[in-house]
Amino acid sequence: MNRFNEIKNLIMSLEGDFDKFYDKDNQAAGTRVRKGMQDLKTLSQEIRSEVQNMKNEKVG
Repeated sequence: MNRFNEIKNLIMSLEGDFDKFYDKDNQAAGTRVRKGMQDLKTLSQEIRSEVQNMKNEKVG
């Protein structure tokens, strides 16, 4: 569950920047949103690989 919390924390940390970009048209916040989304993509891929490896270890 620790990895799930990492994703939740990352998403929650971006909430203010999403608000600033979409509602207040703050361009710098858009840059932070893009970086955060890239971090989310990377973290998601890491977790995906972990799950696949754990699954394969239990099957074999």
